[in-house]
Amino acid sequence: MAMKGMTIIVKNVTALLSGLVFLYGCYIVLHGHLTPGGGFAGGIIIAGSFILLVIANGIQYFRLNKEKEESSLFEGAGIFCFLVLATGGLLLAVPVFFKNLLPGGTPGELFSAGIIPIYNIFIGIEVAAALLSIFLAFVIFKTED
Repeated sequence: MAMKGMTIIVKNVTALLSGLVFLYGCYIVLHGHLTPGGGFAGGIIIAGSFILLVIANGIQYFRLNKEKEESSLFEGAGIFCFLVLATGGLLLAVPVFFKNLLPGGTPGELFSAGIIPIYNIFIGIEVAAALLSIFLAFVIFKTED
């Protein structure tokens, strides 16, 4: 059975590193209101962890084809949840777009920004899924030519 992708050493190192890159991306998303970063930067880092796996293992490992729509599903779900939260204030008694629905905390603490970290999570999901969709489209259409 012919293995596609890179050598076994590269595959094993990439499996370890992609997990660490994924965790770092989650850290950037969750601490975006305290440090530089947030949903966009963390989403790009998270997408990079999946892109590393695709590059090291080849597309046959993930059984990628033109019909795969999981990343598009996550992209749509992320932006939908973001818009639901943004319009949540309009649906309540106070007609304010992007209304902070959660209480504020102590400045500098992880739970100090109200609803902003939740916005960062959904933006991170949307950005990661969109960037991964773009990369997968390039890879899938390139290999099928």
